[in-house]
Amino acid sequence: MERGLVVVVALAVVVLAAGLLRLRDDQTTSASDAGPVHVHGLGINPADGALFIATHTGLYRAGAGDSKSVRVGDNKQDTMGFTVTGANRFLGSGHPDFEQDLPPLLGLIESTDGGESWEPISLLGEADFHVLRSAGERVYGYDVTNDRLLASTDTGRTWRTLTRPAPMLDLAVDPADSSHLLASGESPFGMALFESTNGGKDWTTKGSVAGLLAWPASNRLYAIAGTGEVFRSPDAGRSLDLRGRIDGQPAAFLAEGPDDLYVALHDGTIQRSTDGGATWAVRSTP
Repeated sequence: MERGLVVVVALAVVVLAAGLLRLRDDQTTSASDAGPVHVHGLGINPADGALFIATHTGLYRAGAGDSKSVRVGDNKQDTMGFTVTGANRFLGSGHPDFEQDLPPLLGLIESTDGGESWEPISLLGEADFHVLRSAGERVYGYDVTNDRLLASTDTGRTWRTLTRPAPMLDLAVDPADSSHLLASGESPFGMALFESTNGGKDWTTKGSVAGLLAWPASNRLYAIAGTGEVFRSPDAGRSLDLRGRIDGQPAAFLAEGPDDLYVALHDGTIQRSTDGGATWAVRSTP
């Protein structure tokens, strides 16, 4: 097992080819619906165990036993930030459906019916959260349009601005302490991993890490690199073990339990690992 603190990778922006938008006749979406490609976020609904997939063209759902995903409702909004906060309760952000009479920045939006409908909560027209993380009533969001990290203690109704350590790629919250944060982002010397123990007021650099983060248990921090390597840390990023790899570039990452991981590829395929990233299998396809 390879161990080290330095994992330097670059997450490239992938432009989807037009061919990805062509669907086979037997797919569950219509001919004009590309399905869940260009994925931004993942979540498991505790109401029924279904996997929800937030994408550039709306929200999709794959039931607990389904290998294909289907669109939720008629809304085709670009759901950039996404997190599940409870049974059928989701938070999101991004850009509206072209048919909606809304500002181009959705701020924070909320669904209480499993993604069938959404309502603005705060910062409508003012923020575009590409990263949203929740821990009880506390919510952290990285507003990429204004390059600012915000925090809320009332589920996103009001916000305060925090010191952001760098333009952020991802953020993870310690499941045992919602004031203990790790972030990956661009430092003056390259990609780095940053730590805050006081809810984002102050940050220290922990090492050179670039990747998507998931923190399902205090002794289980995961990072997945742009080149597909999956790393696990038992000590909040002080050391990293190479656990395995995925065949493709990750677009979104989720940990549902200490060893239960999901990763979305840029073509909309969702892979799952039940052994902490050592091996992977296809969970759903577009």
